[in-house]
Amino acid sequence: MLNCCLIIQDLYIIDTIIKSGKMKKHISRREFITSTAAATAAAALIPYAGCTKQPSYFNPKGLPTRVLGQTGIEVPIMAVGCGSRWMALEDDDRALEILEYALDNGLYYWDTAASYGNDRISSEERIGKILNGKRKEVFLVTKVEEREADKAKESIERSLNRLQTDYIDLLHVHSVESVEDAESLGENGRVLEVLHQYRDEGIARHIGFSGHASAEGMKRAAELYDFEVMMIALNHNVPGGEEQFEEYAVPYAANKGMGVIAMKAIRPRETIEGLDPQDLIRYALTLSDFSAVNIGTDSMEVLKSNLELIRNFEPLPATKMEEIRMALTPFYHNKNLAWMKPGYIDGRIETKYFA
Repeated sequence: MLNCCLIIQDLYIIDTIIKSGKMKKHISRREFITSTAAATAAAALIPYAGCTKQPSYFNPKGLPTRVLGQTGIEVPIMAVGCGSRWMALEDDDRALEILEYALDNGLYYWDTAASYGNDRISSEERIGKILNGKRKEVFLVTKVEEREADKAKESIERSLNRLQTDYIDLLHVHSVESVEDAESLGENGRVLEVLHQYRDEGIARHIGFSGHASAEGMKRAAELYDFEVMMIALNHNVPGGEEQFEEYAVPYAANKGMGVIAMKAIRPRETIEGLDPQDLIRYALTLSDFSAVNIGTDSMEVLKSNLELIRNFEPLPATKMEEIRMALTPFYHNKNLAWMKPGYIDGRIETKYFA
């Protein structure tokens, strides 16, 4: 029945375009996506008898999934992070082998950004090497750092070119750093205008934002705008430890119906001895407001271990959660973590790479 629903929807969209006079003899995929955006929205309103599930090409291969907020998309509870850890792999073939294995085993949520890369290649370009032929199978996420509309548009177009795709499943504003930053996103001539334009055209299916410096700023962005997803650092705090991400911005976003992705869940192990990274992942996944946890992967061994973890995931008991929470206290109060300083952008191995 699901395949039947897809056929009905596709036929409705094509018929709508033909009747509108927009169908040309030769049309690019991007032109088709743009011209079908309105028709797709209309088609979504059609009731399909027997259609009980949103059409999807994504296959979790038996891995547990959660719904990504109001996007309605089911995603695996672990996302594949294509930032600094993955980009630390110098060999492109080895790095791409990890992505292929991840997809073959149900990890189809791939997270990158325009600024991720090393001194030889960007993360987006590397992903673009294998995306052709797999595009419909991957829930592709990237981010735009620029705040001015013109520069943001240039960045997004460059991302599309690097990734060799016509659309992004989820497009984030990268790294909301403060309340002031959040409040400026929606001003005239700023980045949110561009995200809305690309979403209206069907080039960005969904929009969101990321951040790891100010829980207050993250909450403000969730309050003010129609973002669908928030990606937020979990196991750390701003210098001084005044703000607790999981107790402030996260429940607000979740209660609003947004999808919430945890990042930097295992970073505390770098400064606190005795923390098991798998326990940190379980800790994040036990918190009910999170749709998934984003984990950077730098080896096949780590990937296979993480796959085994989520296949057999069970929420941690309250006593274990409190034990981990107490162990994280020193980390929350650490004032020297690089990713908590103003201007930090994750995913860069060599910042000189980006001009």
